[in-house]
Amino acid sequence: MFTDKDTSLSRNTLGWWAITLALAATLAFVAYSFVGTLVLGLFAYYGTRPIYRRVRTLTPSDGVAAISTLLLTILPLFLVVGAVTVVGLNELSSVTGGQIETLLRYLPGSRNPSQLQSLLDQPGRVVDAVRGGQIQGMLTTGVGVLGAVANGLLHLSLSFAIGYFLLRDGDQVADWFRSDVAEPGSAAYGYATAVDRDLETLYFGNILLIFVVAVLATAVYYAYNLVAPDPVTIPVAALLALLTGLATLVPIVVGKLVYVPLVLALLVRAFQAPGSLVIYPLGLLVVSFLLLDILPQTVLRPYISGRKIHTGLVMFSYIMGTMLFGWYGLFLGPLVLVLSLQLLRIAFTELLHGESVTPEPTIDALGSTPETEAKTDTDTDASGE
Repeated sequence: MFTDKDTSLSRNTLGWWAITLALAATLAFVAYSFVGTLVLGLFAYYGTRPIYRRVRTLTPSDGVAAISTLLLTILPLFLVVGAVTVVGLNELSSVTGGQIETLLRYLPGSRNPSQLQSLLDQPGRVVDAVRGGQIQGMLTTGVGVLGAVANGLLHLSLSFAIGYFLLRDGDQVADWFRSDVAEPGSAAYGYATAVDRDLETLYFGNILLIFVVAVLATAVYYAYNLVAPDPVTIPVAALLALLTGLATLVPIVVGKLVYVPLVLALLVRAFQAPGSLVIYPLGLLVVSFLLLDILPQTVLRPYISGRKIHTGLVMFSYIMGTMLFGWYGLFLGPLVLVLSLQLLRIAFTELLHGESVTPEPTIDALGSTPETEAKTDTDTDASGE
């Protein structure tokens, strides 16, 4: 028979479990709503963690090391976003037929007083423009563009903040996990450490691949400009090289996302210019295909980004993740792959046969080896893992 004390304890436990499940459901809904931001934050964390460990040896402050690491790796992305925004606003101005410039010329404070006097003398022109929907349509388009840019920057800032706090407080989170969730030597601890290592390998490999391809693209584009005549030279070669590096995140397409439109534009200019200049863009196409496409896909990506995981599985995770989830599938796909592979290696066979789960993997390949003992900070800094 249950005593009043046992009944009270059971009700107390059920109450706490009810609160826990309700909060877990709420957090799951929040995570689902911001899944793109969260996985981008995880990418920022794992992609920069090896660099953070090196920077941390140079400064006593974890916060300074974290912010310095993120600025060192994320700042080029901000520059590209800013450049693309400027180009987009310029295109918006051309689409509106110069209405932005026309409106600015009639604003009070214009340097030409006659324009201000014209506005005062003929207010009906402005009224007619408003009635015709010209200014309203222009402002609506502008607000929409600015809203999209602001929303993108907000999510990027949130991801930046997630990466920052994970870098700064990662050791404390790991200590809490070891003491309260899974002790070293347990299957859960081995699973978590194996997943942690594999995500660092994949995501840091992506950051490193972007850097390597951007350097290669810079060398190719500037070398091309040294030999090509003026009508077919590459404009803003540094920006295009950085965009080529970022394009390596897109599976299969990689650098073609940048250098193919570039070559087409150069071919148009070559046909318009006097002389036979077509050979220069075609030569750029061949060199770019070899150094910015074949080399990253067949040599660099398998070696840098997937040394411990099957290359084909990594490729399919990028492609299918992007097709299924959209842009953030580029980061969510590898996450799902790593979680699934480590579950298959560590727990699936034991669960299938009704045996107790151990941290020892049943499949040696396809991922990192789980840890059975906690590493100290000295061991971590020495090994880089």
